[in-house]
Amino acid sequence: MVELNEVFETHTMINSENLDVRTITMGISLLDCCDSDLDILCDKIYKKITESARDLVKVGDEIGLDFGIPIINKRVSVTPIAIIGSSACKTSDDFVRIAKTMDDAASKVGVNFIGGYSALVQKGMTAADQMLIKSIPQALAETECVCSSVSLASTKTGIDMDAVKLMGTVIKETAEATKHRDSIGCAKLVVFCNPADDNPFMAGAFHGVTETDRVINVGVSGPGVVKRAISKVKGENFEVLCETIKKTAFKVTRVGQLVAKEASERLNVPFGIVDLSLAPTPAVGDSIADIIQEMGMEYVGAPGTTAALAILNDQVKKGGVMASSYVGGLSGAFIPVSEDRSMAYAAEIGALTIEKLEAMTCVCSVGLDMVPVPGDTPAETISGIIADEMAIGMINQKTTAVRIIPVVGKKAGETVEFGGLLGNSPIMPVNRYGCKDFIDRGGRIPAPIHSFKN
Repeated sequence: MVELNEVFETHTMINSENLDVRTITMGISLLDCCDSDLDILCDKIYKKITESARDLVKVGDEIGLDFGIPIINKRVSVTPIAIIGSSACKTSDDFVRIAKTMDDAASKVGVNFIGGYSALVQKGMTAADQMLIKSIPQALAETECVCSSVSLASTKTGIDMDAVKLMGTVIKETAEATKHRDSIGCAKLVVFCNPADDNPFMAGAFHGVTETDRVINVGVSGPGVVKRAISKVKGENFEVLCETIKKTAFKVTRVGQLVAKEASERLNVPFGIVDLSLAPTPAVGDSIADIIQEMGMEYVGAPGTTAALAILNDQVKKGGVMASSYVGGLSGAFIPVSEDRSMAYAAEIGALTIEKLEAMTCVCSVGLDMVPVPGDTPAETISGIIADEMAIGMINQKTTAVRIIPVVGKKAGETVEFGGLLGNSPIMPVNRYGCKDFIDRGGRIPAPIHSFKN
């Protein structure tokens, strides 16, 4: 039985505290589309996506109206394209054609983004993997909705340093290919350690090969709700703080569970997971940095920030798993710089550095996210940053990621404006000392000893 006070409480969270369902993402398997003929493959991909997701946007809008819950994005994720295109694609241009097919299908069904232009190369690259990776700059420059991800490492397999080196170059090329739009192509490209097969958030969403044919995954977000709750226990001890976050996360997750179940029934597609990731936006009052500052930090990045983020991430997960039997994806707290107004301001005044962000990624749900850096940052330096982040994920048995944007033509201290949910940010300075000899070694960093569990 739903109590009346719970109805009023949820209404307040939606109208005053920026609670929303950030995305309904339909995962679609393309395994049955595989074909050695590229024309036939593209036709099958277009047909599978447009038929499977034809009602996704309409149903999402209807649920939003019926329940009064803002549903911000409707998205699609597909099986990693390096697998699907391996038989048909003989060149990188062939993979670009698949990217354009995905883009056309996304446009047809009206979704915001389509993810899965991806490769899983944590232990090594096939010829198809290399072709797809090398095609990424062109694919992201010539499409609007396509998002790309590459898995470079895992706790079980180690880090593919050949792929890490290649991705440093690919990110630089993607920045150059979209330099007329402040290198925005890099905002649609992320590299992972230990990626989740059911993540509904872009740019890293793909439909894992162990998933069912179609599935509905929902990402719900409410940084403003958590901040408001914490403000009511100012000065209380850590036990009270943790309980407050946990109970608030429970309530937020229940909203996601409701929307996920409803979308599953109306679309006749199995319900997968609810991802409770506190994902900020540039809107005032919708900030992870504000939560951390409400805990007692003068600005995010001050000493104590990593501990505060650890509390937030852990209690969000604890509250979420009590609210739904199927919490998945990443579920915790994102710390994107440009997408969080207060995070960007902390970077602007020097309270937040890339090195502090890296420390924070040890305890958050993702990693270095939406970090603009100078356009002249060397490719090997980007690879070094990626390697550091992959090592954190590998050793700590968690998901980590890097979405870094070398903005062509801009230097540290200048500002970049991406617009919309991608926000704006100062260009963050990068350590000026090199790591080329380390990156050039090649090969694979072995998995850690604690990975040997069988």
